[in-house]
Amino acid sequence: MSDNNGELLKKVDIRKIAEDGAKIYEQVKVNYDPKEKGKFLAIEIENEKIYLGNTSAEAMELARQNHPDKVFYIVKIGYDTAETLAQFFTSN
Repeated sequence: MSDNNGELLKKVDIRKIAEDGAKIYEQVKVNYDPKEKGKFLAIEIENEKIYLGNTSAEAMELARQNHPDKVFYIVKIGYDTAETLAQFFTSN
């Protein structure tokens, strides 16, 4: 993570991003699950913009192209948070 990203993370309320992102995902997941299961969404919470990618990095890159100074809520379609975190930590 670059220094710029570290500074950005210090300025945002991660809890708010997580809460608002989860709410937005609950509203839109019917549009993505099950047909996009296993792909990732990056959600920009202020404008409720959603970016779909095959990987979390791809979704994040698409989101950053439009919102370079934002922090995003990332979710793996079709998996709950615990499953997503478990997969992340066991694959690293």
